[in-house]
Amino acid sequence: MNTDNYTFTTTIKVRDYEVDVQGIVNNARYLHYLEHTRHEFCDSIGYSFREMHERGYDPVLSRAEVDYLTTLTLGETMVSCLNISRRGPRYIFKQDIYKTDGTPVVKALITVVVLHEGRVSRGDELNEAFGPYLSPL
Repeated sequence: MNTDNYTFTTTIKVRDYEVDVQGIVNNARYLHYLEHTRHEFCDSIGYSFREMHERGYDPVLSRAEVDYLTTLTLGETMVSCLNISRRGPRYIFKQDIYKTDGTPVVKALITVVVLHEGRVSRGDELNEAFGPYLSPL
């Protein structure tokens, strides 16, 4: 796992209420981890989801492609990573989750569109905030 290839990384620990009776993280929880990472990224660049909403912008998920490669269990720590790019009005997040030993857990492509005051928008104000972090497709 080389986190130098990512725009943003964060560490997350699996909590007891996130595992099922088998002791593994349920597949739907990974979507939460991916979303948490996107929120942390936005906070890190000084543009929180709350602030976006207050300015009339609401990024919303339009597509999620997730490959589940291995499982996480109670108490394990993961490294959640992302890159962001733009394709027309859509933001594409390439997100990966790894175990701390470098084992890939999840690989995902998350597509987000931006609503401005309830209507689909190019999100140009957001592009000003995200612009320095955009990777080529």
